[in-house]
Amino acid sequence: MKLSTKGRYAVMAMADLAHHSNGRPVALAEVADRQEISLSYLEQLFGRLRRSGLVSSVRGPGGGYMLARDASEMRIADIILAVDEPIKATRCTPGSPTGCHSHKGRCLTHDLWEELGNQIYLYLSSVTLADVCERRILGSSRLMFGMGRNDRSSVAAAAG
Repeated sequence: MKLSTKGRYAVMAMADLAHHSNGRPVALAEVADRQEISLSYLEQLFGRLRRSGLVSSVRGPGGGYMLARDASEMRIADIILAVDEPIKATRCTPGSPTGCHSHKGRCLTHDLWEELGNQIYLYLSSVTLADVCERRILGSSRLMFGMGRNDRSSVAAAAG
């Protein structure tokens, strides 16, 4: 599964906004510079985030965007869904009784990919914007990817 730039950039920009706002509006141009994202692309994303009630805008000098609620109340899944990024791993239309094959059947791996999409959604729903900003995303993957092959088997043996 691949998350598109829309979802990734929206989360990056929201984390930047949460980190730099200190209770005041942040100019989107500043976010664009820090995150190296096109300003016009961010403007489109923030229009969607505003319509979804995740950010509010302040006009005039010193204006910009602010989080509409505390970062601890914003789920990463909500940010991704706000920019119309579906969280799915199948080719099929979500909720459709028909599959992606030309005869409308589902492939043998459909349930595998559908459950993967569900697990990704559950995970992203369990992580808040505050978790990201405060670097509280610590899982076993951090341990596993930082180790060599022999170290991984030792951890697996100890865990099993």
